[in-house]
Amino acid sequence: MNRRPHAKVEEIRRRIDHPIVDADAHQLETVPVLLDYLREVGGNDMPDRFLAFLAHQRRTFEMTPAERLDTRTSMPVWWPIPTENTLDRATTQLPRLLYERMDELGLDFGIIYPGIGLQIITLPGMADEELRRASARAFNTCFADLFGEFSDRLTPTAVIPMHTPEEAVAELEYAVDVLGLKAAVFAGDVLRPVPRFAREHPELAREVLYPDCFGLDSPYDYDPVWAKCVELGVAPTSHSGPIGWGTRSSPTLHQYNQLGGFAEGGEALLKALWFGGVTRRFPTLNFGFLEGGAAWACSTYTRMLDHWKKRNAESIRHLDPARMDQQLFGELIDDYGHEKIQAYRDPLVQNSLWMPSPEELDDWRACEVSTAQELAELFVPRFFFGCEGDDRMNAIAFDERLNPFGARLRAMFGSDIGHFDVVDMREVLAETWELVDDELIDENDFADFAFGNAVRLHGGMNPDFFKGTVVEDAAARLLKEDA
Repeated sequence: MNRRPHAKVEEIRRRIDHPIVDADAHQLETVPVLLDYLREVGGNDMPDRFLAFLAHQRRTFEMTPAERLDTRTSMPVWWPIPTENTLDRATTQLPRLLYERMDELGLDFGIIYPGIGLQIITLPGMADEELRRASARAFNTCFADLFGEFSDRLTPTAVIPMHTPEEAVAELEYAVDVLGLKAAVFAGDVLRPVPRFAREHPELAREVLYPDCFGLDSPYDYDPVWAKCVELGVAPTSHSGPIGWGTRSSPTLHQYNQLGGFAEGGEALLKALWFGGVTRRFPTLNFGFLEGGAAWACSTYTRMLDHWKKRNAESIRHLDPARMDQQLFGELIDDYGHEKIQAYRDPLVQNSLWMPSPEELDDWRACEVSTAQELAELFVPRFFFGCEGDDRMNAIAFDERLNPFGARLRAMFGSDIGHFDVVDMREVLAETWELVDDELIDENDFADFAFGNAVRLHGGMNPDFFKGTVVEDAAARLLKEDA
């Protein structure tokens, strides 16, 4: 098969002097093949259990609108993959076809994420531990086998469940040490029973849940997982869904649920990692947040610094009730207060507010910073943001005038090929270049977006990540320049 690229893609490739690395493409698993792997991993009954899980996930389509409203069951995605464009539909499922079309698509190297496999680890996730662990192992083995011969241009990601640190470490070690995988997608959150409710109403424990994002307030210590990532040279990436699953979702409109959903889940995970001091304790560990774009990241980064300035351990003492001049306050109430307010003069003046401990006053205590710039340095180099090419808000990641301390957030191009929003794979790179044509970013920004930041995310953790690939030399030069 020899098809020429889109004319705009040819123009772009003539203008740039760097490769294009796709930080987030998708492949749809062939279910019968996957079930064969699942049977080998978990036994003869495991395929039926997996199919039952998928059927339960899709049960919404069998419910009436009234039933969905009555149970507040979230409307999932329907028609999630391209079909009318039959060539793209096949490319979504056949690794060899994707490999052969890379030049046509204008891509040099692609990091490939699962399709159905994400359901193991994205909310609501797979609660059955035996099924979950077997499914992750089967997906990882299947992807390692199907993509192995195409490693110079494509690398698949391992699925890593995070219900416990032990489970995550075990699958990560197997994926890297046994299967030879070098990229991984981790659960961004896990639904857990609310402890008190589970104790008092065990029969309903699975009905009242909260999302655990691992870095903050988790019942488990996930530092062994982050340490294992550093040891193995793996950058944890995530496709987190809406963190308000089950409480802020629509039973009728999927797009209500999806719009901003990846950003919502990514923000929850990032804040847990940042507030929880993970980037302080693991200063070389890179994290990727995929499909949510960069606008939310710029907002979180900016607002976090603004809040720190007003409520850090020292500044917050300006709000200490003990610092109020009670005599002056009482006199002002006497002189200016309405009679209804004056009736409560004494309790207002006494102001018996709850007093936290000195440690509780500092919400950033795990970050161990004394300046806003130190706090920023725990964010900017460590967090990477997967952005679909048609999102114009990607430009603000590179706006040094807008972002505090002149930061350039590490936005990465992710084609999202294999999903419904890519109507024609041949146009993805051209859509991405529109930011340059519209003078929202320049060609240096584009080089970071479409090449450099993906290399930094993975190559920064594992210098050999791109060894043996068609982008090996360019990636090595970039990492050397950064060093």
